[in-house]
Amino acid sequence: MAPLPENDLSAAVLDINAEEVKKELLSKYPTKVARKRAKQIVINEVTPDSCVPEISSNVRTIPGIISQRGCTYAGCKGVVLGPTRDIVNITHGPIGCGFYSWLTRRNQTRPPTPEDHNFMTYCFSTDMQEEQIVFGGEKKLKQAVQEAYDLFKPKAIGIFSTCPVGLIGDDVHAVAREMKEKFGDCNVFGFSCEGYKGVSQSAGHHIANNGIFKHVVGLDDTVKEGKFKINMLGEYNIGGDAFELERLLEDCGITLISTFSGNSSYDYFANSHTADLNLIMCHRSINYVAEMMETKFGIPWIKVNFIGAEATAKSLRKVASYFDDPELTEKVEAVIAREMPAVEEAREEARARCEGKRAMLFVGGSRAHHYQELFREIGMDTIAAGYEFAHRDDYEGRRVLPGLKVDADSRNIEELHVEPDPTRFQPRLSEEDITRLEKAGIKLSEYEGMMAEMKGGALVIDDISQFETERLIELYRPDIIGAGIKEKYIIQKSGIPMKQLHSYDYSGPYAGFKGAINFYREIDRMVNSKVWKYMKAPWQENPELAAKYAWE
Repeated sequence: MAPLPENDLSAAVLDINAEEVKKELLSKYPTKVARKRAKQIVINEVTPDSCVPEISSNVRTIPGIISQRGCTYAGCKGVVLGPTRDIVNITHGPIGCGFYSWLTRRNQTRPPTPEDHNFMTYCFSTDMQEEQIVFGGEKKLKQAVQEAYDLFKPKAIGIFSTCPVGLIGDDVHAVAREMKEKFGDCNVFGFSCEGYKGVSQSAGHHIANNGIFKHVVGLDDTVKEGKFKINMLGEYNIGGDAFELERLLEDCGITLISTFSGNSSYDYFANSHTADLNLIMCHRSINYVAEMMETKFGIPWIKVNFIGAEATAKSLRKVASYFDDPELTEKVEAVIAREMPAVEEAREEARARCEGKRAMLFVGGSRAHHYQELFREIGMDTIAAGYEFAHRDDYEGRRVLPGLKVDADSRNIEELHVEPDPTRFQPRLSEEDITRLEKAGIKLSEYEGMMAEMKGGALVIDDISQFETERLIELYRPDIIGAGIKEKYIIQKSGIPMKQLHSYDYSGPYAGFKGAINFYREIDRMVNSKVWKYMKAPWQENPELAAKYAWE
């Protein structure tokens, strides 16, 4: 099959060729595997009422296929709890799992003073050996917790189970309760986040959400000053994203109570239930906390996107509409008016060189969705996209939730029974407020998913494999691919620039208005660099030697 025409991006061309591409990808698999993968590779089609095709997701990767996914432990410790600066996070397991005991995603933080705790640069692990695997590791875990307490006097200690812990039966929760009672002034809690426990790192997100909500949220009832109080959920401060958003919110007069979990702290989590609104960035990793906070404390949530200048402006206006305050609306519009001229100048400069180029995005969380906005702003089309660990609602929208069946993997994860708090439940909105927001087009507790905003004919691929990535490169020859570190170098060796969107390739921020400018310039530089034309060695382009076997 020949590569697609380089500049023809019409929906018709994409639709025709996407079907051929899907057949080509499936043709290399055994029949049973092809049937399963066919449900995870769909050609997008959006109806006038935003209905999209059904896609299979949140199912186990087929053994033998090289996937982009991480494990449950990585999602719990590495993603959600890792960016919290003042919780000592101890990995209970062999030191090999200690990769995620350390800082791996460029999550940045700024303690209020040099004297405040920041444990993010440390790697805490029990370093289980064969002796603990055979005879149990609870004794060594207690010693590690005691040592961490004696050395650092933290406000909290988290314990994270890895695969061997679940296999041998160490009870990290019993250890946590014992040590918490012993210390008195240090909250100790455990997470049963063994790597094999779920389909992907998504299970770890859920487990982390449950743990934070059960053990931390609601411990501090102090009401902070501020007329418009919010939490930012699903923002992890990669490359300083949260710093940029904090700047914008402060300029608008919006009080940020807590961020889950970028530039976060234990005290912020404990006080988060005093906010009046939750903003969700990464829907998959944090929607559980938002739903539980709404049930227990009465805090509504709205989906936002601060990736892309237009999306940032839209999200700020949504917050202003929610609070319905003329002064806030005026400040928001002033901030947008102040920031946009520089954005538009950089955008037009990049667009002149990037218009018509094509991108693919295969990233975890909401990044495969949100970053399409940035590419659109400089005239680039996303011809294929997918998530590492999404559920169907991340693709198709939350409208599909009532019809989803709970499978065996989902039953592995505890579902907390949450009820309205008898004294602290306080609905933030009246019926009149809800009606007003609906008329303004602002939907509470709603997410329409990635596919509704993608063009018809684009490929949507869940849990893409290494083989599929390589074949798509051969067929489409995209101008750039956004993915993770495991895919980075094989893509670059194919002569395609690759933007690492899990840790930003030591760059960023990309959120907000200044982040959009950074992104425009970096993508412009990458897709228009001549270096990619020189990926083949001279002897591959023009071989000078030829030979044959002696017996031929």
